[in-house]
Amino acid sequence: MGRIQLKQVTKSFGDVQVIPPLDLTIEDGEFTVFVGPSGCGKSTLLRLIAGLEDISSGSIDIDGADATNVPPAKRGLAMVFQSYALYPHMTVRKNIAFPLRMAKLDQAEIDKRVNGAASVLNLTDYLDRRPGQLSGGQRQRVAIGRAIVREPAAFLFDEPLSNLDAALRVGMRLEISELHKRLATTMIYVTHDQVEAMTMADKIVVLHAGVIEQVGSPLELYQRPRNTFVAGFIGSPKMNLITGSEATKHDATTIGIRPEHIDISETDGTWKGTIGVSEHLGSDTFFHVLCDASSEPLTVRASGERDLKYGTEVYLTPRLENLHRFDQQGLRIE
Repeated sequence: MGRIQLKQVTKSFGDVQVIPPLDLTIEDGEFTVFVGPSGCGKSTLLRLIAGLEDISSGSIDIDGADATNVPPAKRGLAMVFQSYALYPHMTVRKNIAFPLRMAKLDQAEIDKRVNGAASVLNLTDYLDRRPGQLSGGQRQRVAIGRAIVREPAAFLFDEPLSNLDAALRVGMRLEISELHKRLATTMIYVTHDQVEAMTMADKIVVLHAGVIEQVGSPLELYQRPRNTFVAGFIGSPKMNLITGSEATKHDATTIGIRPEHIDISETDGTWKGTIGVSEHLGSDTFFHVLCDASSEPLTVRASGERDLKYGTEVYLTPRLENLHRFDQQGLRIE
């Protein structure tokens, strides 16, 4: 079991409150991602759950029991850090086995768990190597293996892929997602990369200045962002947000439209503009269009086969059924 519940949890450093009163429930077996910009409090929140930081007020329950004052080692949680934190002089086998030896398990049980974790993570052929002989992705798998053998109630990941190159990050995203399906254990994953959040999560928690802006599935957040912060943060490229006269035509302070919901034409349309920078990504092309409707260039997603030169005059037509409206406080208008 790995149900985790935060009740009116706060955190202050001196006179500065970095986590205002916060309530959150993470269900057993759920893959929950904390996402937000740097300094939003996501890693602090993870460390509060782990017990590596003391909460200032409120309580944390794990599997229905109050764990607020329980030491980190006794919370039944396993944490995987951004840095692999492996012992360079130990083999992969000894690194994975280390927490079990500290817990004084018998050798037969240690061997069983280490071999099982190595099999799951495709590390069997590397058990007698040292970390320096492994790639970054393999070292991260060793760190995950060290967490798996503890058989925790939940895994806590603190930006585990940020030290890997782009190709390895994609591969490790898939491996961690597959691992979650196989183990069916609660996982809490911290990242500033909303693409990781969208592709891995059952549930996303969007944080901003220590406040939860929205909680929901990736599709919920993408299709129905509750405010302009979430609208501008979730999605790659981000949603176009337009204020001024174009917004007031729709009885809103701000309107939002995603790049894939704008049609681009060289003959006619709602907004007239000119092509600025283009980003050709193979299957897609992103055009950044300067037009009177917005003070900022609007991003349009088109087929990768489209090739419009810099300075070309174009027309944009937003699909009204996909328009998002927000009020003066930046909240969604239904």
